[in-house]
Amino acid sequence: MQHQAFKVRLYPTVEQQKILSQHFGCARWWWNYALNLCIETYKTTGKGLSQSALNTFLPKLKKQEETQWLSECYSQVLQATTLNLVTAYKNFFEGRAKYPRFKAKKNRQSIQYPQSVKVVDGCLKFPGRVGTVKAKLHRPIEGAIKTVTLGMTPSGRYYASVLMEMDGNSPTPSTDGKVAGIDLGLKDFAIVNDGVKTSKYANPKHLAKHERNLKRKQQKLARKEKGSKSRDKARRLVARVHERVSNVRTDYLHKLSRKLVDDNQVIVVESLNTKGMVRNHKLAKAISDVGWGMFVNFLSYKLDREGKVLVEIDRWFPSSKLCSTCHYQISEMSLDVRTWICPSCGTHHDRDGNAAINIRAEGIRMLSVLGTRTAADGGDVSPKRGRKSKLTQSPMKSEAHAVPKVSVG
Repeated sequence: MQHQAFKVRLYPTVEQQKILSQHFGCARWWWNYALNLCIETYKTTGKGLSQSALNTFLPKLKKQEETQWLSECYSQVLQATTLNLVTAYKNFFEGRAKYPRFKAKKNRQSIQYPQSVKVVDGCLKFPGRVGTVKAKLHRPIEGAIKTVTLGMTPSGRYYASVLMEMDGNSPTPSTDGKVAGIDLGLKDFAIVNDGVKTSKYANPKHLAKHERNLKRKQQKLARKEKGSKSRDKARRLVARVHERVSNVRTDYLHKLSRKLVDDNQVIVVESLNTKGMVRNHKLAKAISDVGWGMFVNFLSYKLDREGKVLVEIDRWFPSSKLCSTCHYQISEMSLDVRTWICPSCGTHHDRDGNAAINIRAEGIRMLSVLGTRTAADGGDVSPKRGRKSKLTQSPMKSEAHAVPKVSVG
């Protein structure tokens, strides 16, 4: 069995919006109450609370006069909130996430239905009081629906993330085919070398195109009185601009990743330390806007679904400072150097194009070391210079997940 998730737009009626608002409020209140309970219990006893221990508080709270309104919310929504909190704690203790935080009404709201959601006449039918909600199903639902996460963005739009269980096994990954090396940058978003030619894909700079409009709306928001309806309206306008920027960025990354996956069997990228890079205040905005991590994640799950392979080389590999012709490595190269001449062989290099060639060659070397590919399949094998690289995704992996996670630093 394999899983696949996709996102659909929802159009609830005014009455359904009121019910969803109640459900969002109940789920948010229970999350904050349970999180506070976990914190206080740990301070007192030095131990945490399990999922079953937290769920035992729900029937008591529904019977109390002050919190009787919790019974208006579908019971499994609250239980799913408990599961999400326990999972958040697990991710924190295993080093995958920060400590769970309290939720605010102004941020994105969401609830989860773990079962019983059905498709009826092109709409999604939810259990409980919500009922049938009009939806934009842009693709057929072919598998069994497992869970559905229903959310509202800060701009007031409703979406549902549908997780489906598909029949059949995922294809066996193979490295036989075309190999491409990708150097990610800011001047050009992606520089791709496939062994024959080097292609450059421009950085669209989505945020810069909307910055003037965003600044004007943020200034209007700052002048509104806190707690007023006009401030809430202005806040939604600001949120809508941010949402538009996010949508166009995601659309660009989806289309580019799809093109590269269709054209290649193996894609090699660098493991970038994005968290460390954004500490540079001169580049932080541009790095955050470009979406490198999202792009690598898109590549990962698209390749995984089709039996193709993503190779991620070590971030310390000297791709820019290594001559792709004679393998001479220079000691230092500042970011403002866009072209350079090799002191050893005299070859004139474009910085990013040379890096893409070296990234591709290093990926081929890693696969050949594992015995899954020979040097003749993709050209010259790069020398073992710089720090050692790692194959973060094994070409022999046999299972695909709904949304594969790839660490990009």
